[in-house]
Amino acid sequence: MPHALQYILILLAAAVLVVVVCRVLHLPAIVGYLLVGVAVGPHGLRWVEDTPETRYLGEFGIVFLMFSIGLEFSLPHLTAMKRAVFGLGSTQVLATTALPTIIAPLLGWPWQMGFAVGSTLAMSSTAIVSRMLAERMELAAPHGRDVMGILLLQDLAVVAFLILLPSIAERNLDLRTLGVAALKATVVLVIILYAGQRPMRAWFHLVARQRSSELFMLNVLLITLGLATVTELAGLSLALGAFLAGMLIAETEYRYQVDEDIKPFRDVLLGLFFVTVGMALDLGMVLRELPWVLVLLVAIVVVKLLLITGVSRLFGGARAVAWRTGFYLAQAGEFSLVLLTIAANRDLVPPTAAQVMLAGMVLSMFCAPVVIHFADRIVKRLTANDWLARAAQVTQLAATSMARQDHVLVCGYGRSGQNVARLLQKEDIPYLALDSDPQRVREAAGDARVAYADAGRRESLIAAGLAKARAVVISFADTPMALRILHHVRSVRSDIPVIVRTLDDSELNVLLDAGATEVVPEVLEGSLMLASHSLLITGVPLQRVLARIRAIREERYSLFRGFYHGITDAADAAENVQPRLHSVLLPEHAHAAGRRAGDLDLDGLVEITGVRRRGARAVPVEADTVLEAGDVVILLGRPEQLALGEARLLSGERRLLA
Repeated sequence: MPHALQYILILLAAAVLVVVVCRVLHLPAIVGYLLVGVAVGPHGLRWVEDTPETRYLGEFGIVFLMFSIGLEFSLPHLTAMKRAVFGLGSTQVLATTALPTIIAPLLGWPWQMGFAVGSTLAMSSTAIVSRMLAERMELAAPHGRDVMGILLLQDLAVVAFLILLPSIAERNLDLRTLGVAALKATVVLVIILYAGQRPMRAWFHLVARQRSSELFMLNVLLITLGLATVTELAGLSLALGAFLAGMLIAETEYRYQVDEDIKPFRDVLLGLFFVTVGMALDLGMVLRELPWVLVLLVAIVVVKLLLITGVSRLFGGARAVAWRTGFYLAQAGEFSLVLLTIAANRDLVPPTAAQVMLAGMVLSMFCAPVVIHFADRIVKRLTANDWLARAAQVTQLAATSMARQDHVLVCGYGRSGQNVARLLQKEDIPYLALDSDPQRVREAAGDARVAYADAGRRESLIAAGLAKARAVVISFADTPMALRILHHVRSVRSDIPVIVRTLDDSELNVLLDAGATEVVPEVLEGSLMLASHSLLITGVPLQRVLARIRAIREERYSLFRGFYHGITDAADAAENVQPRLHSVLLPEHAHAAGRRAGDLDLDGLVEITGVRRRGARAVPVEADTVLEAGDVVILLGRPEQLALGEARLLSGERRLLA
């Protein structure tokens, strides 16, 4: 017992130290865990022995990982991504698995070994790739959607491989034995998934009513480990049972709470699994077999790149999209290490070959961020026609926007974008909506105000008439994409107002610093509506409620103190006496450039509510603030006062203020 406690303390101390270093260097945590295993394992410092008990403890990390994947398993989600998941994903997994299975007998190796090798190479790194897509703001791009669909299918394919690998480990396996294993798995799946749904929901209701977080957590652990044990007793795997447990809980309303509660166990135990994988890596053998390790590394990257690119082209992907998808997935993954461990333990792969494969796969994961970083540059060289296709798309978009002047550019035509468009239409304000979802654009067929384009690309915004637009609205709550759009907009137009939608206030300052004129958090607006209804129901007069809400909005949103002028406002004389906002760009020789705001004699006429400098957020102006050429000055006042104030800023003619 003291021995086991010492092992755990050594692993924890080493893991904490190395993972901190990896975080500082912006490397995936998996790299740190693997290095810990290599360092303290039997082939390194020999502080921890690689025993069956240690490996069994590490397997619980896979149990909780598969449980989390089960929680995310959603049939509607799969249906919405059916091309990427069932088309691209299934074809890629089958092709990658079949290739070594066919080649192995030709080289004199058992087909079972080829199948085991193929199944491990079919996987890619969900953790690394999804993180890179998010950091590069490409999750919504065409290749980003294809990559995520393929990764989802790979995660689901692991379930099948967890069943098949133990079954084919029997060297005299015949079709009857395989059929019995498949039948057994089917019976277990049917019983758990169909007969277990209603009892699972009722049981969770009973536990949740006790209002005990401790009891709830114990129940989640019981369900997860209990079903994992059931499937193991049925001759299947622990991980399969955990996956089924996640699927069952996903059908209840407790899935999100369960996911949060299980996350610490999953991350810690999964880290322990990768430590055990690193312990199995014999650096001495790897160095002796280094040429083969490098050959395998190149083979993994090149073969997967070409195969996935070909599959993407087969399913109608553009050349550039296909190549980008291939580059992003041209590495092994976390589940590759899982499946390789199972295959090696079942003697499907010889020890030397397992060491070479392990080293090659780990190196491919090390190289993945570098490959992805240079992917776009390489793809541009490989696909000259991609630029022609994009040029055609931009030309078509430019033709659509050619007749538009003083319009609103709506980025995103989802529910929020469509609501914005309807209100603009009711006010007879011209707009052009950009959306990169071809199905949504097809649904809006016949509406010339909706165009297929990626608003995250500078050329798309320019072709959509950004130079002539009145305002830009980013209608989707995707901060990385919003930052990308803001960067392009501010590089072209520093004076145009940009309104950004976000979920909450967590990234408010980031968006404002990037140049957003106003950020509208859904949480704030929802809470205001909730508060207004609550006040009305409790008997507070309507006028007082409206005054309260207006005061909060004026405090939170600077734009509610006025509004930007539109051509449709001129028809209503009453509205012309209301204050509104107006942006003035100071050119190189403007009168106000180089002068303090307090010296401009604007008091009593218009108010300077803010100034935006070099595309940054608008900040309040003090009397001693010195204005510079290129600043965008935001004025608040009535229409005739705004005209006089603008003239004062630009020319300095005092007679206009008389």
